[in-house]
Amino acid sequence: MTEEPFIRLRNVRKVYRSQGKEFLAVSDVTMDVQEGELVSLVGPSGCGKTTVLKILAGLHDADGGTIQIGNARTPFNPERDIGMVFQQALLLKWRTILDNVLLPAEIVGLPIKAARSRARDLLQLVGLAGHEDKYPQQLSGGMQQRTAIARAFIHDPKLILMDEPFGALDALTREQMNLEMLRIWRESGKTILFVTHSIQEAVFLASHCAVLTAGPARMAEYFPIELPFPRTLDVKTTDAFGIYARRIYASLGLAPGT
Repeated sequence: MTEEPFIRLRNVRKVYRSQGKEFLAVSDVTMDVQEGELVSLVGPSGCGKTTVLKILAGLHDADGGTIQIGNARTPFNPERDIGMVFQQALLLKWRTILDNVLLPAEIVGLPIKAARSRARDLLQLVGLAGHEDKYPQQLSGGMQQRTAIARAFIHDPKLILMDEPFGALDALTREQMNLEMLRIWRESGKTILFVTHSIQEAVFLASHCAVLTAGPARMAEYFPIELPFPRTLDVKTTDAFGIYARRIYASLGLAPGT
């Protein structure tokens, strides 16, 4: 028997309305996500990837199609079970790193003593043990993003939504954060949807990849990335990696190198 998916989208569409005009942002997105997967959503800028995340987060209503999150084995509470990471870390500069991580726990009313202990464990998980009492301006961009990742995990959500979280980082830091992301995902076992416009990043991180066409977003392809874990940067030099990358390029109507 096939396991019931944790996320099930069918023919999802979204129309934005402004000043009497309509703009079709998402025309047709269909996919199933199993619990514990890391799914990359890749496509050109402005194709609707972020809109799909916002629909899943409950920040926007869909204008068509069906959305199901959770199943009989893993029920889902949208007010409690979502963590989000954005392109910018969006840390509060007047709060320490530890207190920034604690913010969602305070909002949902978790016992603060247990949450503080979990926050310290999460900072250790993301490689920031010893930085708890520093302030955001004392950390590098990559370290700030690690803090944002820890913050998204603090209330133990079942779904993590990540919107180009490494897009503002330099190339070397981004490579390192990709490795950290894989480690954190594998250790946490969370279900993660990861938006990116980088084809290389989409292939390297994901267990499955959703390819969205230029807006309005339409699902061009949705397929598994069957590269073994754990992955190192060396996998990017393999023929198998290249085959997946070329498949995405073809889905987007692009030739590699153009």
